[in-house]
Amino acid sequence: MASLIDTVYSELSKPTIVFGIKLWLLITICIGLFVFLILCCIITCCCRKSSKKHKVGSYSKNPNLEKIVTIPSNQSLVPPNQYLVPSNQSLVPDQVQIDVNKTEHQLSVTSNRHASNRHSSARSYRINRSTSDIELDSIAPLEISPMSWVRWFTLRELNDATDIFSNDNVIGEGQYGIVYRGVLPDATWVAVKWLFNSRGQAENEFKAEVEALGRIRHKNLVTLLGYCLEGTSRMLVYEYVDNGNLNQWLHKDVMQVSPLTWDMRLDILIGIAKGLSYLHEGLEHKIVHRDVKSCNILLDQYWNPKVADFGLSRVLDTDMTHVTTRVIGTYGYVAPEYACAGILNDRSDVYSFGVLVMEMVSGRSPSSFSESPDEMSLVDWLKKLIEMQRYNDIVDPKLPDIPSSKSLKSVLLLALRCVDPDAQQRPKMGQIVHMLESTDHLHNHEKHKITREASHSRH
Repeated sequence: MASLIDTVYSELSKPTIVFGIKLWLLITICIGLFVFLILCCIITCCCRKSSKKHKVGSYSKNPNLEKIVTIPSNQSLVPPNQYLVPSNQSLVPDQVQIDVNKTEHQLSVTSNRHASNRHSSARSYRINRSTSDIELDSIAPLEISPMSWVRWFTLRELNDATDIFSNDNVIGEGQYGIVYRGVLPDATWVAVKWLFNSRGQAENEFKAEVEALGRIRHKNLVTLLGYCLEGTSRMLVYEYVDNGNLNQWLHKDVMQVSPLTWDMRLDILIGIAKGLSYLHEGLEHKIVHRDVKSCNILLDQYWNPKVADFGLSRVLDTDMTHVTTRVIGTYGYVAPEYACAGILNDRSDVYSFGVLVMEMVSGRSPSSFSESPDEMSLVDWLKKLIEMQRYNDIVDPKLPDIPSSKSLKSVLLLALRCVDPDAQQRPKMGQIVHMLESTDHLHNHEKHKITREASHSRH
């Protein structure tokens, strides 16, 4: 045994060819290097796993992180479920301002079809259509209150619905966009409002209107079905109301005799008042429309009114008496305290409604009084005639029937209360509904009385 150990020791003590290092020392060095390499590999693997875990955690914790994805031009950027992702944030603009000057706008849209330009007396529009060249820019998420019934439409769907936004399907134009008529695959008719641009006031209007309309349903308020947020395109999709707007039937699409009888005008006013009453008093947070006017009152085939165009609306907490903001709206309809000091509350809509009542009775547009700086406003003109008791000069000459004296005076008294210079003296919309219904009942009673008297006289 001792001789074996001595033999092994002598062999391990022999010098090797590697720099004459003894064999046992060379074996020790090799073992040490092997262990070192194993440790290095283990440490490297652990560091990589730790780094990967840290990156994943960074993505989940950073809410502002944007993930850049390259998507082929023939694919849609819309999520598979096509519905809004709920969020607790509201993007209703605090301060917005209308540019009342109308300028020429151009829309660049996509398709391989060709169409001619449509020229309007107010503006001209040039639309280049090529669906194969659609620029699909990154989509900014629209953060609004939960609205599971509001659909997210793709640009391709709306292209198909409107025949590639054909000029023949243009049914209206606003300060920030063009409205097209369209039909969905399920045969539902829709109105598609394409905003002129995606920034500034148009972007504010887009977010405000989706926020305001997406949560409400009322027979006298236009229904928002969905929206399109694709690339630089911003579109709102509404139910299609097929009988134009009140402004057209009062001032444009009429001959010598208006189709709107006194009964119909009362019913339209009652419907408008009910819609505004719902906005002011039927919601947890009241909505002030801020742009109540005849152009924004749509009429269906049965002459039922629907308040539309909520792009300038404001949502107010129930405990807020008013807010101070920039003045927006349409000349002739804006309340004096709002026009002078920017003080806005639900009574601002009441004033605009009062002007609308005067417009319905007289057939005169408030904007027509702005043609000459020396002209008085519609409100002042009507007050002057009432003081002179010239009621026949107030009534719309195109009205097919003459209202009873009691009914006319009751409506005019209501209009004067709505435009009271002291906002606190104006009635609420709920009270206005009751007053108009009482007037309507009074008018029907007077009409039946006259009919009975005429019948008795013939016999």
